[in-house]
Amino acid sequence: MENSTYKVVIASKNPVKVNAALDGLQRMFPEAAFVPEPASVPSGVADQPMTEHETLQGALNRVANAKQAHPEADFWIGIEGGVEVIGGELATFAWVVVQDREQQGKARSGTFFLPQQVRELVEQGVELGTANDRIFSHSNSKQKGGAIGILTHNVVDRRELYEQAVVLALVPLRNKSLYQNPQPQR
Repeated sequence: MENSTYKVVIASKNPVKVNAALDGLQRMFPEAAFVPEPASVPSGVADQPMTEHETLQGALNRVANAKQAHPEADFWIGIEGGVEVIGGELATFAWVVVQDREQQGKARSGTFFLPQQVRELVEQGVELGTANDRIFSHSNSKQKGGAIGILTHNVVDRRELYEQAVVLALVPLRNKSLYQNPQPQR
């Protein structure tokens, strides 16, 4: 990428997701400038995705809906947080999908397990951010450090967790020639 300015539609107005997307782009393309456009678009999945597949589908849907709503952009980024029961415990993670005009990259964030009290609320249909706020006596934690920030005492926060996944999702876009769709063999 040359020294240019690029419009980025982030499929969320949550400042944690917006900043994670911008920081990840800036780390991978330090020579470029990015102008963010946060956009509320539907994920097409439950407010609290309960499986890996549903979470990835939500990120893919957010990118598709953002691209449809803002076709003039240079990049579209969808970040979807989700949970899944693994070995009897509730794990949480996020999927990130990044699309430019030619190709797409995907990556998953790190995963960690939630306390039993949080799991019980989520399994009753409470969205994870709301469950965290109730259990940990916080307010609007999903637009701040999130569960990871609370549980690590801010050693790692939600923005940092998502930023790394944004960087990983950008790998194909940073290495375009290695990730080109191969031509069908004849």
